Amino acid sequence: MEIDSTLPYRSRWLFRWFSWYAWRYVRRHFHAVRICRDGSPPVIPDGPLLIVVNHPSWWDPLIVLMMVQRITARALFAPMDADALMRYRLFARLGMFSIQRGTLAGTRQFLRCGKAALESPQSALIVSAQGHFIDPRVRPTRLMPGVGHLAARIGRGTILPLAIEYPFWSERFPEALGHFGSPINLSPGVRADEWTTRIEKALTLAQDQLAAHAKDRNTSAFEMIIAGSAGVGGIYDRWRRIRSAMTNRKFRYEHGDES
Repeated sequence: MEIDSTLPYRSRWLFRWFSWYAWRYVRRHFHAVRICRDGSPPVIPDGPLLIVVNHPSWWDPLIVLMMVQRITARALFAPMDADALMRYRLFARLGMFSIQRGTLAGTRQFLRCGKAALESPQSALIVSAQGHFIDPRVRPTRLMPGVGHLAARIGRGTILPLAIEYPFWSERFPEALGHFGSPINLSPGVRADEWTTRIEKALTLAQDQLAAHAKDRNTSAFEMIIAGSAGVGGIYDRWRRIRSAMTNRKFRYEHGDES
């Protein structure tokens, strides 16, 4: 299939550097990044891949990047609000493309660039389809209609829901949790609004399953993909280290029972 010339710009070497930096940055600010075992990354078939994510936090692009890199080595593209992209211009060289949210021109830009990314066999498109920050427990989950129109235009491939949230458990630093929902197989002849409804239901189910595990705080339900920071810090951790040495016990930074 001929690739549309509107494929967003992406610098391969800059993206590799940014991925390296992002892993180090997240490790300093989170206790761990974890993916639910019962929502573990599925095997993705060939063809267009659209990953639809809820949007609870500023951290979403970095955390989603790490989780998606667990399931695919494809080049990743994503839309970003035009005003935000002006503030973080580096992202324009990492596969992010600008859209004016809530405008007809923005919708057209999203469909053009999104279709181009999905038609490239080496690419995947990530969409935070809620359009703005919203708490992960808010129901019903509502998505912008553009994602349904994009699904209808493509008519083939896979939609993969990904639920994320950032609870505090036993440590000073938060957890970054993810749950991949069941893949949705795209097919022609389905209306855009029907696709939007299907994706909303699939993402809601993934969010509900993730919320249940987050409330349980059972680390065995998750696969850890990044072990980050732990401990209280400062004089308290220094005293704990001295006390461990005096009693000949191994020092553990974690406050809880599991890292």
